[in-house]
Amino acid sequence: MRESSSSFPPHNNTSNAIHKFWNTIKCCSSSSTSASFLFISLFICTLFFTQWSHYIYFPHSTSTTNSLQFSNWTTLSNNNISHDYPKKDGYVLNCSSSKALTITCPPNYPPSNRNHKNFPSNQTCPDYFRWIHEDLKPWKKEGITREMVESLKEKAHFRLVIVNGTAYVKEYMKAYQTRDVFTYWGVLQVLKLYPGALPDLDLVFQCHDKPSIMKKQYRGWRAFVFGSRDPPPQFHYCGGDSTFDIVFPDWSFWGWPEVNVKPWVPLEKDLAEGNTMKNWTSREPFAFWKGNLRNGPRPKLAKCNSVNKWNAQIIDQDWIKESREGFKDSDLSKQCVHRYKIYMEGNAWSVSEKYILACDSMSLLIDPKYYDFFTRSLVPMKHYWPVNTMRLCKSINFAINWGNNNTKKAQEIGKEGSKYIFEQIKIENVYDYMFHVLNEYAKLLKYKPTIPEGAVELCSDRFACSPMGLETTYKIETMVNGPSEQGPCELPPSYEPLTLKSIHDQNAKIKEQVLAWEKENYGWSWWTWW
Repeated sequence: MRESSSSFPPHNNTSNAIHKFWNTIKCCSSSSTSASFLFISLFICTLFFTQWSHYIYFPHSTSTTNSLQFSNWTTLSNNNISHDYPKKDGYVLNCSSSKALTITCPPNYPPSNRNHKNFPSNQTCPDYFRWIHEDLKPWKKEGITREMVESLKEKAHFRLVIVNGTAYVKEYMKAYQTRDVFTYWGVLQVLKLYPGALPDLDLVFQCHDKPSIMKKQYRGWRAFVFGSRDPPPQFHYCGGDSTFDIVFPDWSFWGWPEVNVKPWVPLEKDLAEGNTMKNWTSREPFAFWKGNLRNGPRPKLAKCNSVNKWNAQIIDQDWIKESREGFKDSDLSKQCVHRYKIYMEGNAWSVSEKYILACDSMSLLIDPKYYDFFTRSLVPMKHYWPVNTMRLCKSINFAINWGNNNTKKAQEIGKEGSKYIFEQIKIENVYDYMFHVLNEYAKLLKYKPTIPEGAVELCSDRFACSPMGLETTYKIETMVNGPSEQGPCELPPSYEPLTLKSIHDQNAKIKEQVLAWEKENYGWSWWTWW
């Protein structure tokens, strides 16, 4: 995904209303007094602001006081799209003041103080939850200080603080599109699902594509020169073997309105139904990829766009055209019609990975360098086919030929990938992962969190009441019903060092075997392979 800034035109009703207003006042006397002119000017300003206020979506503080201001205009999109919403019984939004300049949180928010420590779960979390321990390992011995957290305020997008079950955010800079807003929304749902269960905490979050806390900066001569071996703790949507970023579920689980991607629960249902449109053997017998070819290493993928030569169809997504046409050709649930789907990183990891894996197609993962919170437990040749980047097109072509000659095994790989997504990445597990990574992180703090000066309280009323089209639609659709009747799943223990080594060695050995098959197929001569 490419980060960029976008500007949107104001709603046409604004200009229409002003035009009608001026047609009306043309009938008035031309000898108006200065007082009447002042009145008219104030009326126009009020009218104009009223029209714009429909597109206000997040209050944030731009000063050191706690006064609330609104920023970041956005426009309605795809108003013709309808969704069915489940009934919300446990929590009711109070939107009586939604048109006011300042939307305040209810005095009884959060609505329940139930402590879920007294409601243990009888379920153990999925195995990928173990990676939480690995992500937090750098701070296990020495803990996390306030100075470490605050050292990132120049680079992070926001600071999130939870005190007595209430969340507060201090925005440092605006994230791309609504990444930050839907991340806040996800945290609010965890607090409502398990009210009173999370301890006080204080963290910083970065929303760019790439993780940024590089391990090499805190090792060897660099650590000696810069005087620090303790990396600052930063939350991010993805991580890598060369970074210390703490991985957290991405914003798209609650929807991505800018590109019309539904929240995970309805989209998961659509994907499951889409898988039934064509059984595997009747699908197109080649690989498919669609997206932005101008990000990261993806220009190399464009060279593989030949069904006849490389068994691959590569489509460069025109987002401007798609936006104008209402994203009618971007329905993810209707893209599960190929036997093989390709996943390739852009600037970093991409949210598309879970959608690709969910298609029942044999997923071709092109040598990922980054991971999100669940992908580290994927196993090559069980959940996906590993593709190397050295001879990209040949590697893709070999995978397709192998799959079409070993259809039973190719179908099994596709099914296992989808099974992993549908069974392991349920929204309940997403919330439980968020809960556990926040809970374990809070245990490492060596200070008592306090509300930062200029921070704003977060609550559902403040986020979901303004009439904002698809963005608010997704928020209402993803609002939890009420407090859970049981606690989150039980966090499994950390991996033993030997177990971790075994996992890495096993995955590397499988990838080496696939590479050996490819070399054998194309010949061992260096000029035919390299």
